[in-house]
Amino acid sequence: MRRERGWRRQLVPGDGPLSRIPPLAVFLVVAVVFAGGVLLGGAAGAAMLTALAVLVGLLLVATWPRLAPAERAMRLVVLLVLLAIAISLVT
Repeated sequence: MRRERGWRRQLVPGDGPLSRIPPLAVFLVVAVVFAGGVLLGGAAGAAMLTALAVLVGLLLVATWPRLAPAERAMRLVVLLVLLAIAISLVT
């Protein structure tokens, strides 16, 4: 198995800084930010969704080597849908 270096090694597989955050708390924060962005609409809502997309993208980059091709594809789809919703809020 290949050893990861730097910040990627710290994020996965489960002993990094994100391992201390309860999954339910992460889900609730993401759900509240998403709902707030959609309900707020306009540039402010798009900014919230874009910030969420950036965080999702960073997590995707950090976990990319450990994901199966199907998992990569689904997470890319989620990221693209999130960005599409953010763009639709400003147009």
